[in-house]
Amino acid sequence: MMDLPILSILIFLPLIGAVTLLFVPREKELAIKTTALIFSVVEFFVSLPLFFEFDETKRGMQFIEKYPWFPEWGIAYHLGIDGISLLLILLTTFLTVLCVLCSWTDIKDKIKEYYISFLFLETAMVGTLCALDLVLFYVFWELMLVPMYLLIGVWGGPRRIYAAVKFFLYTMAGSVLMLLAIFALYYLYFKEKGIFTFDLLELYTAHIPISVQYVLFAAFSISFAIKVPMFPFHTWLPDAHTEAPTAGSVILAGVLLKMGTYGFIRFAIPLFPKAAYDAIPLMSVLAIIGIIYGAIVSMMQPDLKRLIAFSSVSHLGYVMLGMFAFNMQGVEGSIYQMLNHGISTGGLFLLVGMLYERRHTRMIADFGGLSSVMPVYAVFFMIVTLSSIALPGTNGFVGEFLILLGAFKAKKIYGILGATGVILGAVYMLWMFRRVMFGVLTHEENKHLKDLSKREIFIMSCIVFFIILMGVYPKAFFKKMDVSVEEFLRFVNERNAYYSKVEQTSTLPTIITFKGEK
Repeated sequence: MMDLPILSILIFLPLIGAVTLLFVPREKELAIKTTALIFSVVEFFVSLPLFFEFDETKRGMQFIEKYPWFPEWGIAYHLGIDGISLLLILLTTFLTVLCVLCSWTDIKDKIKEYYISFLFLETAMVGTLCALDLVLFYVFWELMLVPMYLLIGVWGGPRRIYAAVKFFLYTMAGSVLMLLAIFALYYLYFKEKGIFTFDLLELYTAHIPISVQYVLFAAFSISFAIKVPMFPFHTWLPDAHTEAPTAGSVILAGVLLKMGTYGFIRFAIPLFPKAAYDAIPLMSVLAIIGIIYGAIVSMMQPDLKRLIAFSSVSHLGYVMLGMFAFNMQGVEGSIYQMLNHGISTGGLFLLVGMLYERRHTRMIADFGGLSSVMPVYAVFFMIVTLSSIALPGTNGFVGEFLILLGAFKAKKIYGILGATGVILGAVYMLWMFRRVMFGVLTHEENKHLKDLSKREIFIMSCIVFFIILMGVYPKAFFKKMDVSVEEFLRFVNERNAYYSKVEQTSTLPTIITFKGEK
């Protein structure tokens, strides 16, 4: 199994599925849906051996594939994963299967193009998480934009064009800054070592002047902060979430937002450690503002989807707060919270989509008392809501507990302010649940709503399975990321200590070897 180029297979299998769909006649809708489902399920099962074969005691990247692409320019087809990207890849392949299933009756127009876009998007997402060459990463990063733009703009709600263009422009603006920073890094490395390369692992060893680090860190950070979406770069998110089809909202919340937080861990922080450390107060304050602001604005939303969208701003604030705590609890909690948010918020968007299919409205005021006519739906809604407010025993509790612990260790005031978001989150989520599920059925249209179908029960059972599993047995996931996070912190701490010493002496030696470097 390990002799196979498993990462390349994972990247291009969905693309083969998209190409296969081109040959399926447009009028054969069932064949189109079945083909898309088969490829997404096979992709998920192909990704599973990664989890079991991944050596959690080994430092560095695994399943490496490296071939020259444009050797004269220093560009290579270089792939590899560690414990961080491993878990995000599994989240991607898992959610894609659910997205294909939940679109089964939701999408009625341009079905063939819809599933082609979705499979193409999966290729770009997995490629982004595997790329270890900056050009290759940038190519996959940009490729994610196109299918997501189409999913919002073609299959979205009434204001889909506005939301799609806003999403595209925001992300594109950030990408241009990142591209310029990549070129600067490329020439800095050549100036120091006389070699042109975009290889990430090589660029980690570059010695970048501190003043330049601030500029490049800012460029990378803005690009990733837009994707997170971090306050104040979040304004595209509510529109994109609200207008996207259900599966689009799920994959946007579940995976695409994580590309921003993943970008900080994989690129912005280890490449520019001194600037990252000096940015701790700024990033922590912005994260806390996002936590509290997202929670308060969520309370005021009359639309279920917009409420969940703003709650994402709050939840992703926790991820950033934990990451910039720069300790084991904070960073591991941050990564775990990425997975939690994908599962819990993805589940909430799925539930809202199921309700919208029946009532064609998402306004909270149009509901009330649904638990009496949709008891199965109510049970799933309750479990996912409790997961979202981090009830002990669910996945959300583990991530938020570790993040707050890490934040307290880093600076007590960060932990205290971050904890207010837990209370606010419980308020708006439980208030929303009460207004939708309890009370008297006052709307005639709600009295005859059908409960969940077998397909919908299967989808939600998969979500609940991981909510419980990750809540009661987190060790299965932490053991895969422990060594990778230790290595990340060791590398960044050593680098920061070195640059701090350089800053004091105002001299920068040309070559210095760190523990674990080549």
